[in-house]
Amino acid sequence: MTNPANEIQHEFEAAAQARANHNEGQARVCARRAAGIAIRDYLTRKGTRLPSRSAHDLLNFIKEETLLPPDLKLAADHLTLRVTEEFKLPINADLIAESKALCNWLLKN
Repeated sequence: MTNPANEIQHEFEAAAQARANHNEGQARVCARRAAGIAIRDYLTRKGTRLPSRSAHDLLNFIKEETLLPPDLKLAADHLTLRVTEEFKLPINADLIAESKALCNWLLKN
C-alpha cells in the first residue's frame, strides 16, 4: 500500500519544480493533486465513502466538512478556482502554500 504522506510530498516537490520552471499552471495541478490525496486519506480514515476520485470533486466535498477550519475551507475554495483566459488565478494566492496547510491539517486529523 502506498503512503499518502510520501505521495503528497512527491506532488509538492513536483509543484516546486514546476514553479522554478515558471510553469505556475503545472504547479497548481500538483498542489491540487496533493490536496486530493490528503482528502482521500482523511475521508478513508473517517470511514466516509469517497464521492469521487477527482481531486476537484474532493476539494468541493471537503469544503462542507464541519471540522475543517474556515481558513482551510477558503484554501480548498481557492484550489478549485478557474483560471482566467490568460491562465492566471482571479485572486492573489499561493496555492502551493495553501494546499500544504490543508494537507497538514488533513493528515493530522
